[in-house]
Amino acid sequence: MRVLLIDDDRKLTRLLARALEEEDLTVDVAYTAASGDRMAGAGPYDVIVLDWMLPDRDGITVCRALRERGITVPVLILSARVSPEDRVAGLNAGADDYLTKPFEFDELLARLHALRRRSSRTRDTVLRVADLTLDPISQSVTRAGLRVSLTPREYGILATLMRHAGEVVSRTKLAESVWQTDSDSLFNLIEVHISHLRRKIDVAGAVPLVHTLRGHGYLVGNDPLLP
Repeated sequence: MRVLLIDDDRKLTRLLARALEEEDLTVDVAYTAASGDRMAGAGPYDVIVLDWMLPDRDGITVCRALRERGITVPVLILSARVSPEDRVAGLNAGADDYLTKPFEFDELLARLHALRRRSSRTRDTVLRVADLTLDPISQSVTRAGLRVSLTPREYGILATLMRHAGEVVSRTKLAESVWQTDSDSLFNLIEVHISHLRRKIDVAGAVPLVHTLRGHGYLVGNDPLLP
């Protein structure tokens, strides 16, 4: 596994890099947001460990910029900020996991391996429902052969729904899959993203594929049935 550490705490970063290398991981280190952003773009990495507090730009901004450029490497944010609001902010910026300082090394290592496994499982075959396709490798989506432009969150929601095509997926499951949390506070945001997805995918004249089943969840398919 190749890991990029972006953290301005040089002592901690050196110790962490040495410990990870002893576990047979390959580690590159960046001490600023600018250098970390540049290295992340050059890649490839399996996981990025990103500190929130950096001298030139905060990690949340870095993470959001990576996602906007289409860089989909799993990101784990390290932060001394422990409030639920901070965790939600990090996940909403596109992070895949959030670990507070101080932390146990064994927990960090386990989370890195889990992120890599999760990423590997999603990079497999192209998903298809009717004339809608999603390619996990290129993260491209097409409907009737035409490219559909999605935000990272919209893509994550659609990928989850298409992996469970024909099944009802609850808001809780979507929150866990896309934001890695089951917080009820995300439910209204999920509904907004679903509405945006429907406008982009179920264009005029096309057979509706994105369905809301009130009180149950969401479904991608031709003929949704209430459970």
